[in-house]
Amino acid sequence: MAAVEMTGIEKSFGPSVALADFSVSIGSGELVCLLGPSGCGKTTALRILAGFERPDRGTVVVGGKDVSDDPPERRRFGMVFQDYSLFPNLTARQNIEFGLKVQKRPATERAEVVERMVAVTALDAHADKYPHQMSGGQKQRVALARAIATSPRVLLLDEPLSALDAKVRETLRDEIRRLQQEIGVTTVFVTHDQDEALAVADRVGVMSNGRLEQLAPPRELYLNPANAFVAGFIGTVNRVDAVGQSDGRWRVLGRVLAGSRPGHEGVEEVAAVRPEQVAVDPDGPATVVGVSFLGPITRVTVDDPQVGQVLADVISADAADLRPGQHVTGIGADSEGKQEIAAEAFARADMTVTDALTQARLRGRNADDLLGEVLKRVPVPIEG
Repeated sequence: MAAVEMTGIEKSFGPSVALADFSVSIGSGELVCLLGPSGCGKTTALRILAGFERPDRGTVVVGGKDVSDDPPERRRFGMVFQDYSLFPNLTARQNIEFGLKVQKRPATERAEVVERMVAVTALDAHADKYPHQMSGGQKQRVALARAIATSPRVLLLDEPLSALDAKVRETLRDEIRRLQQEIGVTTVFVTHDQDEALAVADRVGVMSNGRLEQLAPPRELYLNPANAFVAGFIGTVNRVDAVGQSDGRWRVLGRVLAGSRPGHEGVEEVAAVRPEQVAVDPDGPATVVGVSFLGPITRVTVDDPQVGQVLADVISADAADLRPGQHVTGIGADSEGKQEIAAEAFARADMTVTDALTQARLRGRNADDLLGEVLKRVPVPIEG
């Protein structure tokens, strides 16, 4: 295990900037996901950490030692690729053993390590198969076993699950997390899949245009995004208006709320509200325009006369009778404490608006009484 420090990393490919002043600190034994859309720089950051690319500027420190100029083979990292990169002429067992042979480990030690890796990755029934005889999930298990067999200081995973079908991806995702915690190896996991990142990581770093927008534990990232990009990329949000009032408060979704800084009358801001933080009740001015059954929850699109279309995630058992064209309570209704709207307010210019409630479905209590307990300050410039 080794801590990782990447500081002030910059990398360009011709006129294209891949990383701009990228810095990240990863603790020993921690699993950090780098998450972002295609082209955001996450794979470039991983390749620089691995030693496959040289940064134009900045340093890479692993275990207290500057390895910026070290080639990949001297860094003692394990790596798992999207395409598995197994040797087609070797069995699963032989693939796992390959790195141990390179390290010139004794034959008895190699055999012990291979058997242990086969056991922990549930490959007992496939250890003597060749890659073409295995499924995608089995091949990825072999790749993972091979990477950790050599006791790497850091484990690097580059979109390791993206080529697998959904069910296998979910199963293997949980296995990777279990193995990482069991072995305690420092791990950097690159992915574009939000659910994947939130499920496996100790912390998630959201990237955009070569920059690290926010690095935080999954729950904090979801509930307290640092800016509008993070809020929109992690999960789904509704963006609605927040308008400053003459008394210094803000009107958000029909409620007048106190802010972390005084509002100015008529100043308009943008608030982001998660679909699961919006309730839908019958008989009101809003109209259901779409209903999508998603298993345990149903996503309802509601057209509200004041705020426009808003997405609401409703427990499916409560949504059985919802139909397009049905009139429902407008967004923001909470007369019975059934709904508390969490609105992280994103300010234009240098303004800061306090978001409303950041905990969804705090039942049985008046929303106004809860404001003081859950208000968050989220100063986020948004382009007009």
